[in-house]
Amino acid sequence: MLSLHRFLLILAGFACCAAMSTIRADDASQGSSTESAEAEGKHLANLRQVTFGLPRAGEGYFSPDGESIVYQAYPVGYPFYQIYVQRLDERVPLRISPGRGRTTCAYFTRDGSRILFASAHTNPDMEQNEAKARELAAAGGRRRYEWDFDEHMDIYTVNADGTDLQRLTDSEGYDAEGSYSHDGKQIVFTSTRDGDPDLYVMDANGSNVRQLTNVDGYDGGPFFSPDDNWIIFRSDRDKEHMLQLFAISVDGKHEVQLTHDLNTVNWAPYFHPSGDDIVWARADYSRGPMFANFDLYTMDVSFDGEFSGGEVTRITFDESADVLPVFSPDGNKLMWTSTRSEDGTSQLWIADWLRGEE
Repeated sequence: MLSLHRFLLILAGFACCAAMSTIRADDASQGSSTESAEAEGKHLANLRQVTFGLPRAGEGYFSPDGESIVYQAYPVGYPFYQIYVQRLDERVPLRISPGRGRTTCAYFTRDGSRILFASAHTNPDMEQNEAKARELAAAGGRRRYEWDFDEHMDIYTVNADGTDLQRLTDSEGYDAEGSYSHDGKQIVFTSTRDGDPDLYVMDANGSNVRQLTNVDGYDGGPFFSPDDNWIIFRSDRDKEHMLQLFAISVDGKHEVQLTHDLNTVNWAPYFHPSGDDIVWARADYSRGPMFANFDLYTMDVSFDGEFSGGEVTRITFDESADVLPVFSPDGNKLMWTSTRSEDGTSQLWIADWLRGEE
Protein backbone atom coordinates (compact mmCIF):
# COMPACT_ATOMS: atom_id res chain seq x y z
CA MET A 1 0.00 0.00 0.00
CA LEU A 2 1.57 3.20 -0.29
CA SER A 3 2.82 3.26 2.17
CA LEU A 4 5.03 5.80 0.66
CA HIS A 5 7.68 4.47 3.00
CA ARG A 6 11.28 5.15 3.85
CA PHE A 7 13.03 3.40 0.98
CA LEU A 8 14.14 6.02 -1.53
CA LEU A 9 12.13 6.37 -4.73
CA ILE A 10 12.80 8.57 -7.68
CA LEU A 11 9.28 9.74 -8.50
CA ALA A 12 8.53 13.01 -10.23
CA GLY A 13 6.69 15.04 -7.63
CA PHE A 14 6.14 12.94 -5.09
CA ALA A 15 5.35 -0.87 1.21
CA CYS A 16 9.89 -21.80 -0.57
CA CYS A 17 10.75 -19.50 -3.81
CA ALA A 18 9.07 -19.43 -7.17
CA ALA A 19 11.20 -19.61 -10.27
CA MET A 20 11.87 -16.21 -11.81
CA SER A 21 9.03 -15.41 -14.17
CA THR A 22 9.77 -14.62 -17.81
CA ILE A 23 9.04 -11.15 -19.20
CA ARG A 24 7.02 -11.21 -22.40
CA ALA A 25 8.34 -9.73 -25.60
CA ASP A 26 6.29 -6.56 -25.21
CA ASP A 27 8.64 -5.50 -22.37
CA ALA A 28 10.58 -3.30 -24.78
CA SER A 29 11.95 0.22 -24.72
CA GLN A 30 9.53 3.11 -24.27
CA GLY A 31 9.64 4.08 -27.93
CA SER A 32 7.53 6.95 -29.30
CA SER A 33 4.37 8.21 -27.62
CA THR A 34 2.34 6.63 -30.42
CA GLU A 35 4.05 3.29 -29.90
CA SER A 36 3.54 3.59 -26.14
CA ALA A 37 -0.17 4.29 -26.59
CA GLU A 38 -0.52 1.32 -28.94
CA ALA A 39 1.26 -0.96 -26.47
CA GLU A 40 -0.94 0.23 -23.60
CA GLY A 41 -4.02 -0.18 -25.78
CA LYS A 42 -3.61 -3.96 -25.61
CA HIS A 43 -4.50 -3.79 -21.94
CA LEU A 44 -6.15 -0.44 -21.21
CA ALA A 45 -8.99 1.52 -22.81
CA ASN A 46 -10.71 4.83 -22.05
CA LEU A 47 -7.86 6.22 -19.94
CA ARG A 48 -8.91 9.25 -17.94
CA GLN A 49 -7.78 11.33 -15.00
CA VAL A 50 -10.09 11.21 -11.97
CA THR A 51 -8.53 13.62 -9.41
CA PHE A 52 -8.30 17.36 -9.93
CA GLY A 53 -7.70 20.51 -7.92
CA LEU A 54 -5.28 19.02 -5.38
CA PRO A 55 -1.50 19.47 -5.65
CA ARG A 56 -0.89 15.71 -5.54
CA ALA A 57 -3.18 12.72 -5.20
CA GLY A 58 -2.62 8.99 -5.22
CA GLU A 59 -3.01 5.55 -3.75
CA GLY A 60 -6.69 5.22 -4.50
CA TYR A 61 -8.94 2.27 -3.64
CA PHE A 62 -12.47 1.47 -4.76
CA SER A 63 -15.56 1.26 -2.58
CA PRO A 64 -17.21 -2.19 -2.60
CA ASP A 65 -19.83 -1.03 -5.12
CA GLY A 66 -17.13 0.49 -7.35
CA GLU A 67 -18.83 3.89 -7.42
CA SER A 68 -16.53 5.80 -5.07
CA ILE A 69 -12.82 5.93 -4.29
CA VAL A 70 -10.74 6.78 -1.24
CA TYR A 71 -7.26 8.20 -1.64
CA GLN A 72 -4.59 10.40 -0.12
CA ALA A 73 -3.76 13.86 -1.39
CA TYR A 74 -1.92 17.01 -0.43
CA PRO A 75 -4.43 19.71 0.55
CA VAL A 76 -3.82 23.14 -0.94
CA GLY A 77 -1.42 24.89 1.44
CA TYR A 78 -0.72 21.92 3.72
CA PRO A 79 2.51 19.84 3.56
CA PHE A 80 1.21 16.34 4.50
CA TYR A 81 -1.16 13.92 2.83
CA GLN A 82 -4.76 13.77 4.03
CA ILE A 83 -7.45 11.20 3.19
CA TYR A 84 -10.29 11.99 0.78
CA VAL A 85 -13.42 10.24 -0.49
CA GLN A 86 -14.82 10.99 -3.93
CA ARG A 87 -17.52 9.59 -6.17
CA LEU A 88 -16.14 8.61 -9.56
CA ASP A 89 -18.84 10.62 -11.32
CA GLU A 90 -17.83 13.78 -9.42
CA ARG A 91 -14.69 15.89 -9.08
CA VAL A 92 -15.16 17.36 -5.59
CA PRO A 93 -13.63 15.21 -2.82
CA LEU A 94 -14.54 15.10 0.87
CA ARG A 95 -11.72 15.08 3.42
CA ILE A 96 -12.34 12.46 6.11
CA SER A 97 -9.02 12.52 8.02
CA PRO A 98 -8.38 14.90 10.94
CA GLY A 99 -6.72 17.53 8.75
CA ARG A 100 -3.31 17.68 10.44
CA GLY A 101 -0.34 15.33 10.59
CA ARG A 102 0.75 12.64 8.17
CA THR A 103 -1.86 10.19 6.92
CA THR A 104 -1.67 7.23 4.54
CA CYS A 105 -3.14 3.93 3.41
CA ALA A 106 -6.92 4.25 3.32
CA TYR A 107 -9.23 1.31 2.60
CA PHE A 108 -13.00 0.74 2.62
CA THR A 109 -14.61 -1.74 4.98
CA ARG A 110 -16.29 -4.56 3.11
CA ASP A 111 -19.75 -3.07 3.55
CA GLY A 112 -18.50 0.37 2.47
CA SER A 113 -19.81 2.11 5.59
CA ARG A 114 -16.45 2.98 7.13
CA ILE A 115 -12.90 3.68 6.01
CA LEU A 116 -9.64 2.42 7.46
CA PHE A 117 -6.57 4.66 7.36
CA ALA A 118 -3.39 5.50 9.25
CA SER A 119 -2.76 8.87 10.86
CA ALA A 120 -0.09 10.56 12.98
CA HIS A 121 -2.27 13.48 14.08
CA THR A 122 -1.40 12.70 17.73
CA ASN A 123 2.31 13.42 17.16
CA PRO A 124 3.32 15.97 19.83
CA ASP A 125 5.95 17.41 17.45
CA MET A 126 3.41 18.13 14.74
CA GLU A 127 3.98 21.90 14.58
CA GLN A 128 7.73 21.39 14.26
CA ASN A 129 7.24 18.73 11.57
CA GLU A 130 4.84 20.98 9.66
CA ALA A 131 7.28 23.89 9.83
CA LYS A 132 10.14 21.77 8.47
CA ALA A 133 7.95 20.47 5.65
CA ARG A 134 6.88 24.00 4.72
CA GLU A 135 10.49 25.21 4.74
CA LEU A 136 11.46 22.39 2.40
CA ALA A 137 8.57 23.21 0.07
CA ALA A 138 9.48 26.92 0.11
CA ALA A 139 13.07 26.03 -0.88
CA GLY A 140 11.68 24.73 -4.17
CA GLY A 141 13.06 22.09 -6.50
CA ARG A 142 12.65 18.35 -6.63
CA ARG A 143 13.98 15.86 -4.15
CA ARG A 144 13.99 12.15 -3.65
CA TYR A 145 10.83 11.03 -1.94
CA GLU A 146 11.44 9.70 1.54
CA TRP A 147 8.71 8.40 3.81
CA ASP A 148 9.28 8.48 7.56
CA PHE A 149 8.12 5.66 9.78
CA ASP A 150 6.38 8.10 12.12
CA GLU A 151 6.24 6.37 15.50
CA HIS A 152 2.93 8.14 16.20
CA MET A 153 1.25 6.63 13.13
CA ASP A 154 -1.70 4.46 14.18
CA ILE A 155 -4.64 2.84 12.43
CA TYR A 156 -8.14 4.32 12.66
CA THR A 157 -11.56 3.85 11.14
CA VAL A 158 -14.08 6.57 10.37
CA ASN A 159 -17.53 6.77 8.83
CA ALA A 160 -17.56 7.44 5.10
CA ASP A 161 -18.73 10.99 5.86
CA GLY A 162 -15.75 11.64 8.15
CA THR A 163 -17.56 11.26 11.49
CA ASP A 164 -16.96 8.92 14.43
CA LEU A 165 -13.18 8.51 14.35
CA GLN A 166 -12.17 5.31 16.18
CA ARG A 167 -8.62 4.17 16.99
CA LEU A 168 -7.67 0.52 16.40
CA THR A 169 -3.96 0.46 17.30
CA ASP A 170 -2.16 2.13 20.18
CA SER A 171 1.28 0.52 20.32
CA GLU A 172 4.69 2.13 20.32
CA GLY A 173 5.94 2.51 16.75
CA TYR A 174 4.53 2.86 13.26
CA ASP A 175 1.24 1.08 12.48
CA ALA A 176 -0.05 1.61 8.94
CA GLU A 177 -0.56 0.04 5.49
CA GLY A 178 -3.70 -1.80 6.55
CA SER A 179 -6.30 -3.60 4.42
CA TYR A 180 -9.25 -5.91 5.11
CA SER A 181 -9.71 -9.58 4.40
CA HIS A 182 -12.48 -10.29 1.91
CA ASP A 183 -14.75 -11.64 4.63
CA GLY A 184 -14.19 -8.38 6.53
CA LYS A 185 -13.13 -10.12 9.71
CA GLN A 186 -9.38 -9.36 9.69
CA ILE A 187 -6.94 -6.53 8.94
CA VAL A 188 -3.38 -7.09 7.78
CA PHE A 189 -0.95 -4.22 8.37
CA THR A 190 2.69 -3.21 8.83
CA SER A 191 4.08 -2.34 12.24
CA THR A 192 7.45 -1.48 13.75
CA ARG A 193 6.30 -2.41 17.25
CA ASP A 194 9.13 -4.96 17.55
CA GLY A 195 11.71 -2.53 16.13
CA ASP A 196 11.54 -3.71 12.50
CA PRO A 197 8.74 -3.24 9.90
CA ASP A 198 6.91 -6.58 9.85
CA LEU A 199 3.44 -7.82 8.90
CA TYR A 200 0.74 -8.33 11.52
CA VAL A 201 -2.88 -9.51 11.40
CA MET A 202 -5.61 -8.38 13.79
CA ASP A 203 -9.36 -8.75 14.08
CA ALA A 204 -11.40 -5.99 12.45
CA ASN A 205 -12.01 -4.36 15.84
CA GLY A 206 -8.27 -4.14 16.57
CA SER A 207 -8.10 -7.12 18.93
CA ASN A 208 -6.20 -10.42 18.72
CA VAL A 209 -3.03 -9.03 17.11
CA ARG A 210 -0.55 -11.62 15.88
CA GLN A 211 2.77 -11.25 14.07
CA LEU A 212 2.98 -12.78 10.59
CA THR A 213 6.56 -12.04 9.45
CA ASN A 214 9.74 -11.59 11.47
CA VAL A 215 12.64 -11.05 9.09
CA ASP A 216 15.15 -8.18 9.04
CA GLY A 217 14.14 -5.57 6.51
CA TYR A 218 10.93 -3.85 5.55
CA ASP A 219 7.78 -5.95 4.94
CA GLY A 220 4.78 -3.91 3.85
CA GLY A 221 1.92 -3.12 1.51
CA PRO A 222 -0.03 -6.32 2.33
CA PHE A 223 -3.31 -7.49 0.76
CA PHE A 224 -5.35 -10.66 1.18
CA SER A 225 -5.93 -13.00 -1.74
CA PRO A 226 -9.58 -13.31 -2.87
CA ASP A 227 -9.95 -16.57 -0.90
CA ASP A 228 -8.31 -15.01 2.19
CA ASN A 229 -5.76 -17.83 2.40
CA TRP A 230 -2.72 -15.82 1.27
CA ILE A 231 -1.30 -12.35 1.74
CA ILE A 232 0.83 -10.65 -0.88
CA PHE A 233 3.37 -8.00 0.11
CA ARG A 234 6.67 -6.30 -0.72
CA SER A 235 9.96 -6.63 1.12
CA ASP A 236 13.54 -5.37 0.88
CA ARG A 237 14.91 -8.20 3.04
CA ASP A 238 17.30 -9.31 0.25
CA LYS A 239 18.79 -5.86 -0.39
CA GLU A 240 17.90 -2.58 1.31
CA HIS A 241 15.44 -0.47 -0.70
CA MET A 242 15.32 -3.00 -3.58
CA LEU A 243 11.82 -4.29 -2.95
CA GLN A 244 10.74 -7.73 -4.15
CA LEU A 245 7.30 -9.37 -4.12
CA PHE A 246 6.35 -12.15 -1.70
CA ALA A 247 3.28 -14.10 -0.67
CA ILE A 248 2.70 -15.72 2.72
CA SER A 249 -0.09 -17.99 3.93
CA VAL A 250 -2.34 -16.42 6.56
CA ASP A 251 -1.08 -18.91 9.13
CA GLY A 252 2.49 -17.79 8.41
CA LYS A 253 3.68 -21.33 7.66
CA HIS A 254 4.37 -20.97 3.94
CA GLU A 255 6.11 -18.14 2.12
CA VAL A 256 6.84 -17.69 -1.60
CA GLN A 257 9.14 -15.15 -3.26
CA LEU A 258 7.69 -14.00 -6.60
CA THR A 259 10.38 -11.64 -7.92
CA HIS A 260 14.16 -12.03 -7.60
CA ASP A 261 15.83 -9.25 -9.58
CA LEU A 262 17.78 -7.07 -7.13
CA ASN A 263 18.31 -4.45 -9.85
CA THR A 264 14.57 -3.69 -9.75
CA VAL A 265 12.21 -2.14 -7.23
CA ASN A 266 8.86 -3.94 -7.14
CA TRP A 267 6.14 -1.98 -5.42
CA ALA A 268 2.47 -2.21 -4.46
CA PRO A 269 1.21 -5.66 -5.56
CA TYR A 270 -2.58 -6.07 -5.76
CA PHE A 271 -4.83 -9.02 -6.65
CA HIS A 272 -7.32 -9.14 -9.49
CA PRO A 273 -10.63 -10.27 -7.92
CA SER A 274 -10.53 -13.44 -10.04
CA GLY A 275 -7.34 -14.47 -8.24
CA ASP A 276 -5.70 -15.19 -11.61
CA ASP A 277 -3.38 -12.18 -11.68
CA ILE A 278 -1.55 -9.64 -9.59
CA VAL A 279 -0.64 -6.16 -10.76
CA TRP A 280 2.24 -4.08 -9.43
CA ALA A 281 4.71 -1.30 -10.27
CA ARG A 282 8.32 -1.99 -11.17
CA ALA A 283 11.36 0.12 -12.00
CA ASP A 284 14.75 -0.97 -13.29
CA TYR A 285 17.56 0.57 -11.24
CA SER A 286 20.42 -1.24 -13.01
CA ARG A 287 21.61 2.00 -14.66
CA GLY A 288 21.09 4.06 -11.51
CA PRO A 289 18.12 5.84 -9.95
CA MET A 290 18.12 8.76 -12.40
CA PHE A 291 17.26 6.34 -15.22
CA ALA A 292 14.63 4.39 -13.28
CA ASN A 293 10.97 4.78 -14.26
CA PHE A 294 8.03 2.93 -12.77
CA ASP A 295 5.63 1.07 -15.05
CA LEU A 296 2.84 -1.38 -14.32
CA TYR A 297 3.13 -5.14 -14.78
CA THR A 298 0.92 -8.15 -14.21
CA MET A 299 1.84 -11.70 -13.22
CA ASP A 300 -0.25 -14.81 -13.64
CA VAL A 301 -0.62 -16.48 -10.25
CA SER A 302 -2.08 -19.64 -8.82
CA PHE A 303 -2.84 -20.24 -5.15
CA ASP A 304 -4.73 -23.51 -5.25
CA GLY A 305 -3.03 -25.24 -2.34
CA GLU A 306 0.39 -23.70 -3.04
CA PHE A 307 1.07 -20.19 -4.26
CA SER A 308 3.04 -19.79 -7.48
CA GLY A 309 3.79 -17.06 -10.01
CA GLY A 310 3.81 -17.37 -13.78
CA GLU A 311 4.03 -15.20 -16.87
CA VAL A 312 4.76 -11.49 -16.47
CA THR A 313 3.34 -8.84 -18.82
CA ARG A 314 4.14 -5.17 -19.02
CA ILE A 315 1.03 -2.95 -18.99
CA THR A 316 2.14 0.70 -19.18
CA PHE A 317 4.81 2.24 -21.41
CA ASP A 318 4.46 5.94 -20.73
CA GLU A 319 7.52 8.02 -19.84
CA SER A 320 5.71 9.21 -16.72
CA ALA A 321 5.77 7.27 -13.45
CA ASP A 322 2.93 4.76 -13.07
CA VAL A 323 2.53 3.25 -9.59
CA LEU A 324 0.06 1.89 -7.02
CA PRO A 325 -2.35 0.01 -9.33
CA VAL A 326 -5.62 -1.50 -8.06
CA PHE A 327 -8.49 -3.35 -9.72
CA SER A 328 -12.13 -2.45 -9.28
CA PRO A 329 -14.26 -4.96 -7.32
CA ASP A 330 -15.73 -6.35 -10.56
CA GLY A 331 -12.27 -6.62 -12.12
CA ASN A 332 -13.24 -4.50 -15.14
CA LYS A 333 -11.25 -1.36 -14.35
CA LEU A 334 -7.71 -0.52 -13.30
CA MET A 335 -6.88 2.59 -11.28
CA TRP A 336 -3.38 3.82 -10.52
CA THR A 337 -1.28 6.85 -9.59
CA SER A 338 0.51 8.53 -12.47
CA THR A 339 2.45 11.67 -13.31
CA ARG A 340 1.10 11.62 -16.88
CA SER A 341 -1.21 14.55 -16.08
CA GLU A 342 -0.71 17.74 -18.10
CA ASP A 343 1.05 19.55 -15.25
CA GLY A 344 3.19 16.53 -14.35
CA THR A 345 1.75 16.15 -10.85
CA SER A 346 0.83 12.75 -9.47
CA GLN A 347 -2.91 12.15 -9.85
CA LEU A 348 -5.24 9.17 -10.03
CA TRP A 349 -6.04 7.68 -13.42
CA ILE A 350 -8.52 4.96 -14.36
CA ALA A 351 -9.02 2.78 -17.43
CA ASP A 352 -11.07 -0.16 -18.64
CA TRP A 353 -9.12 -3.37 -18.08
CA LEU A 354 -8.77 -5.48 -21.23
CA ARG A 355 -6.31 -8.06 -19.83
CA GLY A 356 -4.39 -7.96 -23.11
CA GLU A 357 -6.01 -11.13 -24.39
CA GLU A 358 -5.66 -11.71 -28.11
